[in-house]
Amino acid sequence: MAMPARRAAKRGRVAPKFPKVAAGELRTLLDFVRYAVSRFIEAKLVFAHGTTDPVAEAAFLVCETLHLHPDQFETFATARVTAAEAKQILELIARRVATRKPAAYLVNKIYMRGLPFYVDERVIVPRSFIGELLDQHFGGESPEDGGSLMSYPGSVESVLDLCTGSGCLAVLAARAFPQASIDAVDISKDALDVAARNVADYGLEERVILHRGDLFKPLGDKRYDLIISNPPYVDARGMAELPRECRAEPRLAFDGGADGLDIVSRILQQAGRHLTPQGGLLCEIGRCRPALEAAYPQTDFLWLETEESDGEVFWITAADL
Repeated sequence: MAMPARRAAKRGRVAPKFPKVAAGELRTLLDFVRYAVSRFIEAKLVFAHGTTDPVAEAAFLVCETLHLHPDQFETFATARVTAAEAKQILELIARRVATRKPAAYLVNKIYMRGLPFYVDERVIVPRSFIGELLDQHFGGESPEDGGSLMSYPGSVESVLDLCTGSGCLAVLAARAFPQASIDAVDISKDALDVAARNVADYGLEERVILHRGDLFKPLGDKRYDLIISNPPYVDARGMAELPRECRAEPRLAFDGGADGLDIVSRILQQAGRHLTPQGGLLCEIGRCRPALEAAYPQTDFLWLETEESDGEVFWITAADL
């Protein structure tokens, strides 16, 4: 029996009615980006998965269809696409609107610090600020090199990535600290399968070791020069208000409990036992700063800024823990 159109629309099963595009009307990469932006705005899509606005997301999808790195968009912006490529681009735009899935899931790729990583629905789409902070504050051999959070970042020999997800931060840490061994932990087997693929793609199987378990449990009494973590930190209100795009991602990767601090608090309580004396913890907590400072009023957190964030990542030394 056919479902009434109104009922089907409520369930999201009716394909979006896009303006018909005649052959040759859209010619260049810019033409398709403009068209996609119009459709995305019209559909009221949410952008929070590696791209933060409809223009960036449209350019990302166009480039991925054409097998171009995002940095190459400006070079080819006025280049024409073939009829076959145009069909693929339009189909991808329609899928983004119809499914409301994150664009990264549609193309199985996301970029962090300019590097491509494989992603699918088994992992949260990575969009951590920690990669940028590794470049900003751990790039030199000593504090005199500018802005270093550690006395001698060049001497880092061991790094732990908690809640590694797709493994992208573990890979970035391996590149930032070429002499270090990296342990990466996640409770999800599915996530670790994705992480293993990314680690292998960068030839880091001997340096990045994946562990399945609950935070520090699979690590015994091992200590690290640096612990990094982008754990689940969305509070109950945020979980109830997640946009449709985010609901396509694993709930486990978001849910931080009533105040968002369930996992973060456990990390803080245990991290001191797993850091070397000169080590420290770099942890991303989104918008939970007020709740964290209220819960730990005597703790000396250093809040860090990035190009797109302020007060969403903290640094704390082993001594302060």
